Amino acid sequence: MLNDIPTHLIAGPLGAGKTSLIRALLAQKPAGERWAVLINEFGQIGLDAALLHRDEAGVSFAEVAGGCLCCVNGVPFQIGLSQLLRKARPDRLLIEPSGLGHPLELLQQLRQPPWQQVLALQAPVMLLDATALAGGAALTPSQQALAAEAGLLDEAARAGVLERLPPRPLYWTEHGQLDLARLPGIDARARAATTAQLPPPGAAPLASIWLDPLQPIVLSHAAAEGWSIGWRWHPARRFDIDQVTDWLAQLPWRRAKLVLHGAQGWVSANGLDGAPLALRTSEWRRDSRLELIFAEAQEEQALISGLESCLIGTEREDLSSDGR
Repeated sequence: MLNDIPTHLIAGPLGAGKTSLIRALLAQKPAGERWAVLINEFGQIGLDAALLHRDEAGVSFAEVAGGCLCCVNGVPFQIGLSQLLRKARPDRLLIEPSGLGHPLELLQQLRQPPWQQVLALQAPVMLLDATALAGGAALTPSQQALAAEAGLLDEAARAGVLERLPPRPLYWTEHGQLDLARLPGIDARARAATTAQLPPPGAAPLASIWLDPLQPIVLSHAAAEGWSIGWRWHPARRFDIDQVTDWLAQLPWRRAKLVLHGAQGWVSANGLDGAPLALRTSEWRRDSRLELIFAEAQEEQALISGLESCLIGTEREDLSSDGR
């Protein structure tokens, strides 16, 4: 086990580019180092790990779903982080809190027992939509609180932004591309632990199983910050991707994330505020996932029926040798 693991909080609002930045950093991971990524999502299904998935050794992922990390500081967070550190024994840890969360509170928690000796917190990285700021959008209270400690911004519309931000190191990026040398605290190194500092690992949550492979796992989540619904489908089930994108274009979602098995292979997408989705090839193969976040609760059964209409027919015998 290691102590003083360099730990980087990658925060920012929905759509600022947190996942893109983490993907860019992972692509620059030095050979021979072990990295771990802890991801928190507002919804219950969890998609960022699937979007970040790469067929590459030396990177481990864990997810804490269903709210912001600072609000799930009890069993889910303690177990999730402890198990990730025990499994990965990482040289570096990246934490991506929900875009609807309160990252400064999370920082304060990580500076307290039992984490203060295990983790070496570096200056947090905060990504903001500079185009929106230049257009007069206001920082939320949680973003204002973290901005005083943070080091980065994303998006390249710069006019009128600098005077609204505290005097902190600032880099302009496009599509989350950042030279690893500019990550605050990149020169920090973990050290071998002389005694175990982690809390007991606790019991792992039960894995989801396919009681009926033809049917999805559907979970919804309501909170003051919004409403979400997510699906997990058996990996053998395939979708008409054009129908899926047409269906999504009719919905008032704030955020859409997906990794789906289509007729021509696996694709992923990550969209904001109803914008057209840019599909890309995905290396994820474990299951199909789609999660939507709305400002207000929607008619759940209508959404379930809408996505089901985009499925390509599957027979039960086709599922016997594929998936869980």
